[in-house]
Amino acid sequence: MKLNRILGALILGTAFCANAENAPNPLSTWQDTAPKQAIEAWVKGATQAGASTFIPVNKRYVVFDNDGTLWPEAPLTFQLQFAIDEIKRLAPDHPEWQQDATVKAVLANDMKTLVKAGKPGLMQLLTLTHSGMTTEEYAKRVRSWLDSSQHPRFGCHYDQLAYLPMKQLLGYLRDNGFKTWIVSGGGIDFMRVFAEQMYGIPPEQVVGSFALGEFAVTRDGSTIEKTMKGAYYDDEAAKPAAIHLFMGQRPVGAFGNSDGDVPMLQYTSTNPDFKPFGLIVRHTDETREYAYDSHPPSSGTLVEGLKLAPKYGWTVVDMKRDWKTVFDPAQCAHP
Repeated sequence: MKLNRILGALILGTAFCANAENAPNPLSTWQDTAPKQAIEAWVKGATQAGASTFIPVNKRYVVFDNDGTLWPEAPLTFQLQFAIDEIKRLAPDHPEWQQDATVKAVLANDMKTLVKAGKPGLMQLLTLTHSGMTTEEYAKRVRSWLDSSQHPRFGCHYDQLAYLPMKQLLGYLRDNGFKTWIVSGGGIDFMRVFAEQMYGIPPEQVVGSFALGEFAVTRDGSTIEKTMKGAYYDDEAAKPAAIHLFMGQRPVGAFGNSDGDVPMLQYTSTNPDFKPFGLIVRHTDETREYAYDSHPPSSGTLVEGLKLAPKYGWTVVDMKRDWKTVFDPAQCAHP
């Protein structure tokens, strides 16, 4: 009888080890390098009841930048490309636009002039393409653009270009009780069109740049019309302020890729109550994506973030070294 118990224990132990070896790896597209190990160690500590590093489930809020962190932002941010494409689509019906210097630059594909126009030029494009319509109409326009437009380099629809390692990370965190948020300079209404489908992040957990809408009762019900009133650009120091406004508590984890994300990372990394985690995605892979730090194609400069990473203990992901793949081959068959 004793021998039977011993044999049974050995069989069960062997089966357990076999199952553990065959268990799916939630971060299978991450190389087994320092960033993956740091992520797993932090999550283990945060979820281990009784440990000094334990974080209660209702405090496990983590924030992710979008452009350059969850999908590319080159050669232009995707929302800017949407605005440019919308100008070209709508211009024939708006002859009054022809006198606008920014519109002229767009129609002439004069990107140098458009870049020189800076923030005023960008605001003009957004005014023409992101206001004066209902939120429902705007969402339809974004959805139509996503369904019909392709990235100029990768040849895939823009919403097929999520970074697969980051999608796995989002799922891994949620499986361990974390609540995942997007906090990005991208437009809140723009991102809410695709965030749930692409990343599993519902609209109410998307924070971005916004302007005040105008409510109206209509014959068929009610609407909110998009305007540019009270425009709030959710970048740099505005990110922590927006986190406080929309979330109401300090995150325990922050994930970004540029100097515009530094204040959000600092705000998270100085959480006085829990052991926080910060991560920076560094674009180093010109073959599979892009390689840049101080000289990005349009946005995403990373200089200060790298300097501050050792001070705050931020994990820096080298895209070329630390990711087995960049995009999901089932979505976009790019090397």
